Amino acid sequence: MLSIPASRPNAYSGSPLDRASNRREDAAFIKAALADAETLFVPVWRSRSLMKGVPEGAPEAVLLTGAAAEAVRMAGGPWAFLGFWEGRPVFAVDCSEAEDPLPLLPEGMGAFTDLRAVAGLLPPGEASVLAHARGLMHWRTRHRFCGVCGAGCEPRSAGNAMACTNCGTQHFPRTDPAVIMLVVREGRCLLGHSTRFPNSVMYSTLAGFVEPGETLEEAVRREVKEETGIDVGDAHYHSSQPWPFPASIMLGFHAEGLSDEITIDPEELRDARWFTVEEMRNPEAHGFALPRGDSIARRLIEDWLAEAGQ
Repeated sequence: MLSIPASRPNAYSGSPLDRASNRREDAAFIKAALADAETLFVPVWRSRSLMKGVPEGAPEAVLLTGAAAEAVRMAGGPWAFLGFWEGRPVFAVDCSEAEDPLPLLPEGMGAFTDLRAVAGLLPPGEASVLAHARGLMHWRTRHRFCGVCGAGCEPRSAGNAMACTNCGTQHFPRTDPAVIMLVVREGRCLLGHSTRFPNSVMYSTLAGFVEPGETLEEAVRREVKEETGIDVGDAHYHSSQPWPFPASIMLGFHAEGLSDEITIDPEELRDARWFTVEEMRNPEAHGFALPRGDSIARRLIEDWLAEAGQ
């Protein structure tokens, strides 16, 4: 089985930020940056991002400065330094404590929107920054207490770490690795319909979290076997995609199927099938839909189809 290279970057990748981790402990710099009228703030409200142009199909991120940023910060939620964007400091700020944050902002600032719904339409750099802010704020709002002793935690490193006020344990943002794989065999590919899919006709690549003590290739083989009963041989890395929904990174593979008969795990899948190249190139005509264009699942499929056409 040939390794299939990634044809282009995945959504949420290609961040324009210099994360400048060396400035996180510089209290004087952080204090001055928070007060600087030119500093940019990325607001997050209940895991949604502030954007305008969404109804017109031309979304763009809304970053706050000056008085608007101060109004959102007054909501009292956590914040964190993300880095520099073209020389300007950038912070994430969570305003989820406000029942409705829009009245805190000047009129016409847009609305808070689910990033996943529009990521494929956003400029790549903006999608990456919004994803970064969303993932970090999700961690901050859900890790207020120490997992060792249960005491409260306080932010450190400009919001990029938490420290227990009792036992002193340091806690850092977690990213859970998950493998996602397109299994191929004799000109066909294996797709499943998950019990969690809201789209009743969508079929996608298989995926699952990496377990402790497991290589990525072993995770690929285990997940495919558990969910469909298909044996897998070689697994070739394709690309990765940040997926802060809430806290994952997707590690994409193309994998070699060694068997044909499918036996699904009904707790994970409603259905799984082998699809031909012809079916994959015209899914609507064959009664199914492919995953969204911003997903690494779609990228794995598109790059395999491109290779199959050569």
